[in-house]
Amino acid sequence: MITLKPFVFNSFQENTYILHDETNQCIIIDAGCYEDFEKEALNKYIIDNNLTCVKLVNTHCHIDHVLGSRYVVTQYNPQFIIHKEDEFLLNNAQKHGVIFGFNAELPPAPTAYINDNPELTFGNSSLKILHVPGHSPGSIALYSEEGGFVITGDVLFKGSIGRTDLKKGDYDQLMNSIMTKLMTLPPDTAVFPGHGPSTTIHQEALTNPFLGD
Repeated sequence: MITLKPFVFNSFQENTYILHDETNQCIIIDAGCYEDFEKEALNKYIIDNNLTCVKLVNTHCHIDHVLGSRYVVTQYNPQFIIHKEDEFLLNNAQKHGVIFGFNAELPPAPTAYINDNPELTFGNSSLKILHVPGHSPGSIALYSEEGGFVITGDVLFKGSIGRTDLKKGDYDQLMNSIMTKLMTLPPDTAVFPGHGPSTTIHQEALTNPFLGD
């Protein structure tokens, strides 16, 4: 069974997730750790739980989600996986960091691309990969049917949706992704977004103002 541990990092209050199972293999999703104390908190959890980080995965590659990528790859040497269509964001991360006041390290080059692979595996566990473009062209969500949760990046939030005014964002595409890929999941599926608190598919269907008729 997958254990999910959230962290809130950097001035954008970005959610980074560590997922691990009974094998003690773990993956890190959206390493946003920027300050030294944030990196130390991430590392402490991994050490305290005797984990081996095998993969670093990005739901998308906006600057607030990649600030800790260099640290994680240097510290743990995991496979670094992104969607190919977001590589342009990764390549421009340092420049975007300056705009938002970050002295960002150059992110490492990805070692693998998600593209249309159906699953992401680690230990005894697997996550279904859902391509959900709109916030960015390479945005993905990671769904655990067994665990009853989905990690949505910046596509769907509690009471809101991802912004589409950034480069290559597309509102119509985002809404199609949400309605066809996320809102079709079981209603009790827990939603863990890239910012803010968790929610459920059912709660968003009932209360999210962007998803009304």
